[in-house]
Amino acid sequence: MRATLPEITRTVDERGTAVLVAPPGTGKTTLVPLALAESGGKVVVAEPRRLAARAAAARMASLLGEPVGRTVGYAVRGDRKTSRETRIEVVTSGLLVRRLQHDPELSGVDTVLLDECHERHLDADLLLALLLDARDGLRPDLRLLATSATVAEGRLAELLGNAPVIRVEARTHPVQILYSPPTRAERLDSCVARTVRTALSTHDGDVLVFLPGAAEIRRVTAALHGIDADLLPLHGRLASAEQDAALTPGRRRRVVLSTAVAESSLTVPGVRIVVDAGQSRVSRVDHRRGMSGLTTVRVSAAVADQRAGRAGREAPGWVYRCWPEHEHGTLPRYPEPEIRTADLTRLALELACWGTPDGSGLRWWDEPPAGPLAAGREALTALGALTEDSVTARGRSMAALGLHPRLARALLDGAPRVGTTRAAQIVALLDDDTLASTTDLDSALRIDSPRWRRETRRLAALVDNTPTGTDDPALVVALAHPERLARRRAKDQPVYLMANGTAVELLPGNGLGDPEWLAIAVAERVPGAAHGRVRLAARADEALAAEVVGITAEDEVTWRDGDVVARRVRRIGAIVLQERPLPTPPADAVRAAVLDGLRRTGLSLVRFTPAAQSLRTRLALLHRTLGDPWPAVDDTALLSAAETWIGNAHNRATLSRLDMTQALRALLPWPQATRLEELVPERLTVPSGSALKIDYTGDTPALPVKIQEVFGWTATPTIVDGKVPIVLHLLSPASRPVAVTADLTSFWTTGYHQVRGELRGRYPKHRWPDDPLAADPTRHTTQRRRT
Repeated sequence: MRATLPEITRTVDERGTAVLVAPPGTGKTTLVPLALAESGGKVVVAEPRRLAARAAAARMASLLGEPVGRTVGYAVRGDRKTSRETRIEVVTSGLLVRRLQHDPELSGVDTVLLDECHERHLDADLLLALLLDARDGLRPDLRLLATSATVAEGRLAELLGNAPVIRVEARTHPVQILYSPPTRAERLDSCVARTVRTALSTHDGDVLVFLPGAAEIRRVTAALHGIDADLLPLHGRLASAEQDAALTPGRRRRVVLSTAVAESSLTVPGVRIVVDAGQSRVSRVDHRRGMSGLTTVRVSAAVADQRAGRAGREAPGWVYRCWPEHEHGTLPRYPEPEIRTADLTRLALELACWGTPDGSGLRWWDEPPAGPLAAGREALTALGALTEDSVTARGRSMAALGLHPRLARALLDGAPRVGTTRAAQIVALLDDDTLASTTDLDSALRIDSPRWRRETRRLAALVDNTPTGTDDPALVVALAHPERLARRRAKDQPVYLMANGTAVELLPGNGLGDPEWLAIAVAERVPGAAHGRVRLAARADEALAAEVVGITAEDEVTWRDGDVVARRVRRIGAIVLQERPLPTPPADAVRAAVLDGLRRTGLSLVRFTPAAQSLRTRLALLHRTLGDPWPAVDDTALLSAAETWIGNAHNRATLSRLDMTQALRALLPWPQATRLEELVPERLTVPSGSALKIDYTGDTPALPVKIQEVFGWTATPTIVDGKVPIVLHLLSPASRPVAVTADLTSFWTTGYHQVRGELRGRYPKHRWPDDPLAADPTRHTTQRRRT
């Protein structure tokens, strides 16, 4: 990397933008900012994670032989070390977004380095879009350098105005990849622990273990108890001292158990072995159910390769992958961008503050999905942060807190009600619900966590001080998530219906008992389960729900349980408080309910008499043959046109009594309807004089007729103006089928004589002439004919 530094600084100076692609460990996070600062001006480095920001600043400061806070400083949420001498400041992407909102010109900043762009965090994607917009309109002199280890650099270079791409190849040590999948019925945690023990006994060096989250780290740590090595957790929720311990060489062998924070931007010294569980935790939102949170997914191939590279930074290394080798080729190529899957409420607020509520006009790596972004704006409107698409003063206050808008609302409105400290305590726990060891929020607030106390003090300092108030955790939760106020469905069931209409289950041993009402802070999806699951909640009551959500009273006419139901309902969101029958519902509402029920249930609600079914099959033939204006009469078409034929039906019973013959006739086109009987007659007169019914139920219309009734008939009968031939089903005198033909002439010539030979002995009273073409047709036996 050092040999490439002059090219990098020169390119950024001359072109104003550049993309640097370099593998982990080459110094793009530490050496490049120092070189850019030497070429002049202040450099701000944007990191996706707080841990990476602190570690990068510490490493650069050590290279200069200085303490952090002089030439190199950092700023993350709740922690800052800078001074007037600071020329390189490492910040999180989210914090730089806030600064950019406050000062779109980024006064005093000459260069912004966007590190680890390939990770595609939501804040980082937003920051890139806002920086490009600011550079286009306000700061054309602002220099931008985007760095990455694995990325489709062509798209990134295009976003930066066809920026030049600089590639740096690292001299890495060889890494041997081994596969250690779980055995039959073995949990992944157990597989990881077993693999760590194998690696420690086989190779030298420290071990870096990649796990999806803090819970897995705790379980694997417990499973490794007693090994001859120091066990050190590493994740973003740890206190700074604990994070530093994992990043500092120890006196004896170490096993560092880390989340994705160790994938990039920082080096864990001494590592020669990587054990990769092959999973990561990503943000997901279920807009339909109103639940969001972190979901465990398989890592991408790019992430797996980047994790593997950690083993070869200092010497030859070994990588153990805890999945079958044949599954590696099925991994996605790159991680899913967070903007496609996450809750976009906070993004929507930032865009509104920037003056582009829908994000139009900005250059995006991936544009925000329209549906989730609209859902975010809807939530902000309910929280009072937006009016239509304009941000309110309240919305700007919420954005300035640097919290999710829901938590910002809970802090701002909760502090005057429960006291500033108590509101800050609850919001700090909601912001890091991994600290909660129980479902009962009230009990969870008795935790003893330095990080939680520190965050509580920080949040309390952001709002006006109210010494005390009503100690009601449910109120603060309800302010953050009014849609998650919930009522128990039945006394003997632990299932609750939330105000947004989603059902969730409260598991036994929750510490809450079985209250009628809950204010739910965290509800998670459970794959394959009928309901979501309550993970953190407080006891509530109807009065709180009515205050925060409000009570509505309205008349409802709906199709429910197989019939029209008219009722007057009082409800809180989707939660019904009281209902009673509505004696005289509006006719148009009843009609709408009937149509809804019919379209959801289908035509089984109506009855087709034989006459109606006959008409339907005849109309179906006309539509197949002639098309418009003859209407389609299949189930889908009839349900679509139901409004034209349901008449005055007002419930299930009246639907079943509908005259479907008249309903079908109501669909006939005019004046073509006058030719219905001519085109598709119900009956056809045969040579004997009988008017026989045509069978339209098959693909081709058919006419069952006794052979004696068509003697002398040679022309094949047709309908629909000669376009559709009728197939004759020729019958014996006992009305049993003996032949099927659409060509009578051919039948008389080739088939009749065989039929005559088989039947004339069985039916001697009927005529079986040698020449059927010369014989008179008849409906009668020979005996009756002589009389």
